[in-house]
Amino acid sequence: MQVRSGNEIREQFLRFFETKGHRRVHSSSLVPANDPTLLFTNAGMNQFKDLFLGAERRDYSRATTSQKCVRAGGKHNDLENVGFTRRHHTFFEMLGNFSFGDYFKREAIQYAWELLTSKEWFGIDPAKLYVTIFEGDASVPRDSEAYQYWLEVGVPEERIFELGVKDNFWAMGETGPCGPCSEIYYDFGREAAEDPSVDKPFPEDEQRYVEIWNLVFMQFDRAGDGTLTPLPKPSIDTGMGLERISCVLQGKLSNYESDLFVPLIRRVAQLANAKLTVNDLEGGLAEALAVADLDVAASMRIIADHSRAATFLISDGVLPANEGRGYVLRKIIRRAIRHGRFLEQTEPFLFQIDRKSVV
Repeated sequence: MQVRSGNEIREQFLRFFETKGHRRVHSSSLVPANDPTLLFTNAGMNQFKDLFLGAERRDYSRATTSQKCVRAGGKHNDLENVGFTRRHHTFFEMLGNFSFGDYFKREAIQYAWELLTSKEWFGIDPAKLYVTIFEGDASVPRDSEAYQYWLEVGVPEERIFELGVKDNFWAMGETGPCGPCSEIYYDFGREAAEDPSVDKPFPEDEQRYVEIWNLVFMQFDRAGDGTLTPLPKPSIDTGMGLERISCVLQGKLSNYESDLFVPLIRRVAQLANAKLTVNDLEGGLAEALAVADLDVAASMRIIADHSRAATFLISDGVLPANEGRGYVLRKIIRRAIRHGRFLEQTEPFLFQIDRKSVV
């Protein structure tokens, strides 16, 4: 695969879907507009909620976005995992393509497979990919359509797995648009496994097999009592984390080793000047963090992640406060400062975390 920067990957994703007739739409604010059910924008489809419900019309029926997202409160809360896993973040970008009553499952699956595996685009080896479909439950039947469409694009039967509601039925919140989904997983190999000495099959190793893209087939509107009503027009909502796909396409094992984070972590090392120096990082971030104290490595990842989240939240008008969104922002900032103290940083430093400032 050709090595690309995070910025190039974002642009290539958006350009691919423009060639498929999608309108490139700007990211919405991290503060959801007119939606009291959400603390923060947490998915690409949030700004299109009324389109999915049929309550709004626009002059396009296909869209593609790179949406700013925060998952640090409410239903989707990754805060406590950040820094201790390879792939969780408080702030991230969600790449997505959307169909508002236009195309449905077959085209969504065809587009996804082409983008991921075509040498003209991302060029990922199909042998590294697995897909899942919804196995069905008492309310919604097995997604046999998605199963058939994955076979059509060339995914071997033995690489298609059926999972339940927890993994393969997506909902924006307790109420609203929802539907079965298909997830695409990347095999990072035994090097990334929970125990590299054990070759576990998919999907038994969550460290080795990582979800990189979720294709949601919006079919229902869930009411407060749990009732599912078919949407006026079945639609498509997909989400691919820029940080995860950058990790894959740059040949790394951790999102924090991609070019989206390395400059920030180097800046943290420079400012903290404790236990792990900028010079240590020049030989390779993964190698440097591997020999560092585990708590030091986690603290550096946490500060890098939280500096991004705080910057984007403040730029969208959120300020530290004692309740609501402001409380979450305050918690993020305080958590970053606390981990700065673990790195022996006693002076104010968080405002200086800038990927362009490493000397």
